[in-house]
Amino acid sequence: MESKQTKGRQRIDMKKRENEEDRLITFSKRRAGIYKKASELCTLCGTDVGLIIFSPSGKPFSFAHPSIDFIANRFLHQNPHPIGNTSRIFEAHLRARIDELNTKLNKQTEESEAEKERQGMLDSMAEAAASENKGWWEAPIDEFGKDEVEKLTAWFQETQGFLSAIRTYMAKAVSAENFTLGVRIHFALSFMFW
Repeated sequence: MESKQTKGRQRIDMKKRENEEDRLITFSKRRAGIYKKASELCTLCGTDVGLIIFSPSGKPFSFAHPSIDFIANRFLHQNPHPIGNTSRIFEAHLRARIDELNTKLNKQTEESEAEKERQGMLDSMAEAAASENKGWWEAPIDEFGKDEVEKLTAWFQETQGFLSAIRTYMAKAVSAENFTLGVRIHFALSFMFW
């Protein structure tokens, strides 16, 4: 049975959407992309951009750099008046501020990426530490080496001898019905297993 393929991350054909709701959704998603591209043009190339978009419902949206008035005057007059000294200073300050903010944004993005990478490393280290700190009883038998098998065998034999000695000792205590001996055994057992 084939699984249903979603539209996510697929290239969508550039054609007019017939459905009104689809048109509105596509417009709202693409509008942000157009604004981003216009902003990048301003930042990277130092251009002046004016953009007016009308939605399918007729609502106007605009983007302008440095301002809509400046772009409109420049467009309408075709020969913009020379920029005065104060305008140049303001424009230079504005561009310097934009560059400073872009630098800060890039630095924050790099720090965020580094922090994500660091968190990933910490998570993998925690997983590795958790898997290493498992008890020998949780590890697969196939992973034991010859030395580990010999140590575990010796430990099991020692534990078995210890338990059989305790069983014998307790059997004697019960058969003799010696209350004080039973108390001493109980105390010794509780002390040994803590």
